[in-house]
Amino acid sequence: MSNSQPIIYGSFESVRLPEFSAGSYIAKVDTGAYSGAIHCAFLRERTRNGNKVLHFRPLGLGKNYATKKYSKKYVRSSNGHRVKRYVIKTTMEIRGESYDVSIGLSDRQDMQYEILIGRKFLREHGILVDVRENSDLDKDLDKTLNLDSDNG
Repeated sequence: MSNSQPIIYGSFESVRLPEFSAGSYIAKVDTGAYSGAIHCAFLRERTRNGNKVLHFRPLGLGKNYATKKYSKKYVRSSNGHRVKRYVIKTTMEIRGESYDVSIGLSDRQDMQYEILIGRKFLREHGILVDVRENSDLDKDLDKTLNLDSDNG
């Protein structure tokens, strides 16, 4: 074990994906998810001139992207179903650090967070999670139960 202090993330982190947007997004750090994902509203694999090309619209933005550099894998979704996921390589910036990541493209329109960081990324970079960190970024914070009430 190294003498350096571990990196500690909260359950939510501000993330930039400079290849797609100048803005930042709140990502959910999910130790229950193996791999990460970013929201894509449009995913189409097409063959052009004998080459397969993946077309996608990341983060609900209006701009379409296309790449020949991608892979496909099957993952188990949160509801237990096996689904096909397209995976691309991109750069993710968190807390001023840049990381080269392989990340799945997924329709996350029904999810509160457009970016999911899974435990594979956390392990690869020696990152620990403390749910007390960045709790102000939690969109569900106002929905939490009041455990100090007399209701039980």
